[in-house]
Amino acid sequence: MGKQKQQIISRFFAPKSKPTTTSPPPSPPQTAPSSSSSPKITTTVAFSPSKRNLLSTRLTSTPKRPKLSPHTQNPLPSLHKKFVDKLLEPQTPQTPQPQNTQKFTPLEQQVVDLKQRYPDVLLMIEVGYKFRFFGEDAEIAARVLGIYAHKDHNFMTASVPTFRLNVHVRRLVSEGYKVGVVKQTETAAIKAHGENKSGPFCRGLSALYTKATLEAAENVGGGEEECGGESNYLCCVVEKGLDCGAEGGVFDVRVGVVAVEISTGDVVYGEFNDGFMRSGLEAFVLSLAPAELLLGDPLSKQTEKLLLAYSGPSSNVRVERVSRDCFSDGGALADVMSLYENMIEDNLGDNEKQMTDAKEQGSCHLAIEGVIKMPDLAVEALALTVRHLKQFGFDRMLCLGASFRPFSSNMEMNLSANTLQQLEVLRNNSDGSESGSLLHIMNHTLTIYGSRLLRHWVTHPLCDRNMISARLDAVSEIAECMGSYKDSQRVSELDEDDSEVAIVQPDLYYLLSAVLTALGRSPDIERGITRIFHRTATASEFIAVFQAILAAGKQLKRLCIQEEHNYDGVGSKTVKSVLLKRLILAASSSSVVGNAAKLLSTLNKEAAEQGDLTNLIIISDDQFPEVARAREAVQFAKEKLDSLIGLYRKQLQMRNLEFMSVSGTTHLIELPLDFKVPLNWVKVNSTKKMIRYHPPEVLTALDQLLLANEELMIVSRAAWDSFLRGFGIYYAEFRAAVQALATLDCLFSFATLLKNKNYVRPMFVDDSEPLQINICSGRHPVLETILQGNFVPNDTNLCADKEYCQIVTGPNMGGKSCYIRQVALIALMAQHCQQNCMC
Repeated sequence: MGKQKQQIISRFFAPKSKPTTTSPPPSPPQTAPSSSSSPKITTTVAFSPSKRNLLSTRLTSTPKRPKLSPHTQNPLPSLHKKFVDKLLEPQTPQTPQPQNTQKFTPLEQQVVDLKQRYPDVLLMIEVGYKFRFFGEDAEIAARVLGIYAHKDHNFMTASVPTFRLNVHVRRLVSEGYKVGVVKQTETAAIKAHGENKSGPFCRGLSALYTKATLEAAENVGGGEEECGGESNYLCCVVEKGLDCGAEGGVFDVRVGVVAVEISTGDVVYGEFNDGFMRSGLEAFVLSLAPAELLLGDPLSKQTEKLLLAYSGPSSNVRVERVSRDCFSDGGALADVMSLYENMIEDNLGDNEKQMTDAKEQGSCHLAIEGVIKMPDLAVEALALTVRHLKQFGFDRMLCLGASFRPFSSNMEMNLSANTLQQLEVLRNNSDGSESGSLLHIMNHTLTIYGSRLLRHWVTHPLCDRNMISARLDAVSEIAECMGSYKDSQRVSELDEDDSEVAIVQPDLYYLLSAVLTALGRSPDIERGITRIFHRTATASEFIAVFQAILAAGKQLKRLCIQEEHNYDGVGSKTVKSVLLKRLILAASSSSVVGNAAKLLSTLNKEAAEQGDLTNLIIISDDQFPEVARAREAVQFAKEKLDSLIGLYRKQLQMRNLEFMSVSGTTHLIELPLDFKVPLNWVKVNSTKKMIRYHPPEVLTALDQLLLANEELMIVSRAAWDSFLRGFGIYYAEFRAAVQALATLDCLFSFATLLKNKNYVRPMFVDDSEPLQINICSGRHPVLETILQGNFVPNDTNLCADKEYCQIVTGPNMGGKSCYIRQVALIALMAQHCQQNCMC
């Protein structure tokens, strides 16, 4: 019997051949081919009538051949088969299908709408406690950030935590992407009491980031990592072809350029004729080193070749193209003027104080006068820049806070691109780094903004003799004070309680060193005040910036530099240089110190350090009444909630009953397990012996308190924004103070270089005398540092009336080019502060 069962089982589990007819004749089943033939087995099986009908039905249907594994030719299990089919199916692109054939979730529909509005932006969308990427953005984020991307519903998605926004935005921007952050515009408490109770959270684009706007932007700006003393200019380039006629075509195009440093408010503009090699444009780009290029189409092939070579893959310079068709009829000036008119109207509508209106209108009128004087192509580049910055919210800077200056000036010399490269002024020719360049040797600044100013000084030597003399006088006076540094230290170490000690005015070098060293440890206050002007600064950043400005101003006041309306000659005993007096007075005037103290007195420092925006502003003199009302509403809600404990003490007849908090859940009532409570009380959690409840009155009061706190947060954020907006009337004054501190840092750096290298002050001949260069024991500034004292000094004597030409000969590697570059570098340094020679 066991044999028959085995034969029956083997018969029904053997592979079946494909039948040729619907009703095959009875025949022995075919077995799978094998190396050894199996014996022929016949078996008779009896079935009941019902089973016989079922069997005939199955036999008449078309049998299914089992799927075989491609490697083992064995049947695949159904689950394994589905997995293999899914794995081997052709990949489909992750682009969303048309909306009429694909159903999106509410969040995905928001993503689709946002992507249609901002197609060229990599979007980071806030979802709960994460920022999520969708579609192609998720694939880019996974590749750049090294995170995992996976399929979720209809899109690929990847995510990063919200507290890492700063890090990830910087990494994406450094790769050249335009990054947009989409945040939830409503909180859970407000959503629960609004009309959108059942729908998704409302979201909107809150910020855009690129390389040129990152340092001035909200939430991610203000960091010094990866930026140092370098600027992040946004450079816009437009051009116009020249019809030279029969004269032969000396120039190919006329170029208009505008470069804006959004984080400092510096605007450089220019318009010039340029040849086939675009040497003028190359000098402009190399001296400013923009981080982002805005190209106004159309551009010639030569211009595009130069700019695209500068912004190659190794440079990480971002390039964006814009069309100039909208300005074909000369509407660029009208477009810029409309921006200023709208800004004045907004100020008149927002500000109530007449003094504020007058100051801001005066700034607008001065800016309008400067724009009208700009060349036509420069105005066109400015109009394109304004349109570009409007999407980031930084167009207000060009109206009120920008400092316009021409790229070419009669007071400064513009070094060509070839000069900057051959003399290794900014970077060396070996590996392209700053190490080993003239800027690296001369840079002894202590602050970041001083380093940025020094870069401009090195690439733009002075041409005006009076300005050179004023700068040299200041450097010489600081250098002369270095000898009295130890005496100043001894005076400061005396006992302060000794009444017989005479009050000694501090030494200039000692005081400048202390002020600049303290500023070097503080944040970048030049970018800080600009971020405050843009209303993107945090409260802690605001306090840090103004504490640094206030401390520096109070220290410099000890030099007793009298203001012009109170000048009585007292300050001349401590500082003799006119330039130093003007700079110290600009950084320590009574107005600067008083306004800094006034602004700091409005804020609560402890709340700023903790990030508590609701208690940040100190209300006085009827300022910010809406914040006061919101705080009173929160306090009333808290008192109402706390008063409920008396009701429950009477209801439960427990005199010692108190609210308690567990794991962040507040106002809990803890009772024993066998204690009977009303049925509408909500059980929150329990232990082995106790149960914790929330009565319905407590839940209602907690809901009202949460809503009051949300309203207070909104009002406090609006008050903080209004406070930052009011800083606009002080911006020009504080920016001048910071620029004065940067200039003092550069002068102090030159004085330090003079003493360390034993340089001497150059002497300039009168205009009546012939042009001449007389250098005694001159040294190459860079090679002298590299060789560490093994450089052999040499002389140079050239005069227009005598020996005006020299022929330098010698073998290869004999020092010919070194000698020629040495003369050029010494002449370049002489126009700044000192000369590396012995006369």
